[in-house]
Amino acid sequence: MKKKKKSSNTYFIRNILPIIITIVFGLLMYYIFLPPLNIHSFAFWFYIVMLLLVYFISSVISKIEKNKVIVVNEINNPSKVIFGLILLIIFGGIIVNVCVSPIFNSKSYSKRITINEDTTFTEDVKEVDFKKIPLLDKESSQKLGDRVMGEMPELVSQFDVSDLYTQINYNDEITRVTPLEYSGIIKYFSNRKDGVKGYIKVNSVDGKTELVKLDKGMKYMPSAMFNENLNRKLRFSYPTEIFGTPSFEIDNEGNPYWIVPTVTYSGIGMKERVTGIVALDPITGKSNKYNLENIPTWIDHVYNADLIIEQVDDWGKYRNGFFNSLFGQKNVVATTEGYNYMVMDDDVYLYTGITSILADEANIGFILTNMRTRETHYYAVPGAEEFSAMSSAEGQVQQMEYRSTFPLLINLNGKPTYLVSLKDNAGLVKMYGFIDVQNYQNVVVTDYQDGIEKAAKNYLNSYKEDEETPKEELEKDVTISNLKTVIIDGNTYYYFESDKQKYRVSIKVNPELLPYLSNNDKVSIKYREEKDLIEVSDIKTK
Repeated sequence: MKKKKKSSNTYFIRNILPIIITIVFGLLMYYIFLPPLNIHSFAFWFYIVMLLLVYFISSVISKIEKNKVIVVNEINNPSKVIFGLILLIIFGGIIVNVCVSPIFNSKSYSKRITINEDTTFTEDVKEVDFKKIPLLDKESSQKLGDRVMGEMPELVSQFDVSDLYTQINYNDEITRVTPLEYSGIIKYFSNRKDGVKGYIKVNSVDGKTELVKLDKGMKYMPSAMFNENLNRKLRFSYPTEIFGTPSFEIDNEGNPYWIVPTVTYSGIGMKERVTGIVALDPITGKSNKYNLENIPTWIDHVYNADLIIEQVDDWGKYRNGFFNSLFGQKNVVATTEGYNYMVMDDDVYLYTGITSILADEANIGFILTNMRTRETHYYAVPGAEEFSAMSSAEGQVQQMEYRSTFPLLINLNGKPTYLVSLKDNAGLVKMYGFIDVQNYQNVVVTDYQDGIEKAAKNYLNSYKEDEETPKEELEKDVTISNLKTVIIDGNTYYYFESDKQKYRVSIKVNPELLPYLSNNDKVSIKYREEKDLIEVSDIKTK
């Protein structure tokens, strides 16, 4: 009788217990990591491998007898099969991904996004309306949001401000919106009954900032826990879907929503593409799934900016085949580092420059992509790479150490023009800068307090002056004071003052003299016109 009981216990330990351990581990792992039940997801296969590995290890351990070392030959056949499956999944996944990689499918990678190259910038992009241009970037919006939040002591101790700040077109107003979030685990438990109280809305044109308080709080948030966590709510509602990065938006009535792209892959995690979106109400938890053909027009962000840039890079990289992208690199182009947003006709557009992979000192053009429809246009307008334009604007006020925002691309007087804001160390906007896209040396900066329209007027006036007959060259003697040097795009410039007038001269003007100048030296200079910062065309010792 005792022998039978012992045999029953042994059977349970060796055969049933490993299954129970695997099921418990699998449920716990699924609840924590939320892998999609989808064969195209790397997370799914990692989940399966972990389950098989747990079963294999627990099964082997359960068969070890006391004071006995197990050898490979004593592992039973089911355990060997499990181990074989693990190896098959790992090596099978590698083989599948190699087969669908750009090595064998470069043409399909180059066609991940359709780009219309038969375009004209001035026809597609309307003349700039400064009442509808997002002058505030994300960083400035964050500072305004933090300031408004700081004025609400009853909320600031309980909630944080999310750093999302999604750029949207809200009832024809260019706006950034971001939700509040639970400020830690303890604050979640003390506030979960009422939910998150509201969201922050920042007008990107005039900086008007508002904390919108909700009648009913938002419960399904990234910072919530257990079944109220946003990712867990999405996974339990759509167990087979692979989700992209969520964005926070509001509809035309100001109701908050989480907009979450649904994506799929070729192979396992390769060549991502969007299939639709899920719009989830964070207050009620109700959600609707839309395919790409019937997405509501108030939704602005269907496609993630990083995915768009990845697809455009593949378009520019693989048009002439995989090996050309590595060796010859003929006609290989890529997006420049950084991007910005434009708003046109009730939609948000992503802007980024296109540069040759062999010579990235300048752009050969740029693209505009509708973030809702993915419609993309390429404009062959050669000109300054964005960071060169930013450096050129900073160089105009280098003594103040202002830093430029990433440029906005606008149509100013029928010409593509960069618009930047120049900020001090505190992140406050101090000046506006306009830079000619095709000639970044043509840059004019104007004090922020004069307004954006005055800044544009100053730029256009300087443009007209440049187009006139060059002014007669003037000459005078000056005594150098406050001499400084700065490097812009690899070129050294010397800045100095004389009788409170500021001057700038390139090292190329007189490379044999300039490195040896110092304060109180007297020199003779030539220039063409008097202005705030005089460009010196010639310099020599007196």
